[in-house]
Amino acid sequence: MKGGGRERAARPAPAARRNGAARGLTYKDAGVDIDAKMRAIQRLRLIARGTFRKGVLTDIGSFGGLFDLTATGPLHHPVLVSSTDGVGSKLKIAFQTGQHKTVGMDLVNHCINDILVQGAVPLFFLDYIAMGKLDADVIIDVVAGLARACRDSGCALIGGETAEMPDFYKPGEYDLAGFIVGLVERELVIDGSRIASGDVLIGLASSGLHTNGYALARKILFERRGLKPESRVPELNRSVGEELLAVHRSYLPVLRGLIPAGALYGMAHITGGGFTDNIPRILPRGLSARIDLGTWPVPPVFRYLQDTGRIADDEMFRTFNMGIGMVLVVPLHRE
Repeated sequence: MKGGGRERAARPAPAARRNGAARGLTYKDAGVDIDAKMRAIQRLRLIARGTFRKGVLTDIGSFGGLFDLTATGPLHHPVLVSSTDGVGSKLKIAFQTGQHKTVGMDLVNHCINDILVQGAVPLFFLDYIAMGKLDADVIIDVVAGLARACRDSGCALIGGETAEMPDFYKPGEYDLAGFIVGLVERELVIDGSRIASGDVLIGLASSGLHTNGYALARKILFERRGLKPESRVPELNRSVGEELLAVHRSYLPVLRGLIPAGALYGMAHITGGGFTDNIPRILPRGLSARIDLGTWPVPPVFRYLQDTGRIADDEMFRTFNMGIGMVLVVPLHRE
């Protein structure tokens, strides 16, 4: 340009034109296949519908999931209880074995237990799955596990999100998280406020590691011992993969009937932090708990991990559930 202004450099031709390409880039070229995602959602919709219960007002695919609380029956003073969580590095075992249904069950059961400790029963659940490249078969397996656990507990899988994020995750890997909402009548909320000196702790057995301690377990088993998921360990009486993928137990079937009776003064879900960090969360100020070790059989997997990793007792009880997945507090006369 002339006439006193600065000269403007000639603008280079777009890369597509310089290279002779006939079309511009698409989202699919960047690694996100919207059509494949929509096909997967069609399959997921059928699975999720199998969990629907009274109160669900929207189908899978809506912007938000609607739920009618009045469909749960007569309510005096309803309180909603919510929680969110993930499966953690237990997912690594699913990647190694190609078994993806159980981690979906783990996620739902973990979340159910987290709201159960306050007396709530589940109403609905939403999931979040993210992976680098969408694998519909893997997603279907994961959601099938979610749906199975939801059906078993009377919880509706009311929605979710499937995110395809190129270059963000390693090939064949994904992340999984969930969000749950439950309901409890105000007078039945369990908050530990009734716990008093002399009350009794009762432990309910776990089904294995549940969803905590996997970073340490994998380091011991795979790095230190050089084992593989298919390796069979005599002490475990099954393969390493089978042991590590044992489904996180839901305590809803055992405890649902006890909540309306007011028989439970407190509950602690033994997750990250083990006994050491979780039991104090429910105790009133000034109280502490005494646990008599040796009063329950510690499953072989924990002994094997402790011996192989040379782990101190304190570290074991702060990392793993040690065979107790839920601790109840009851008054002595109801022991």
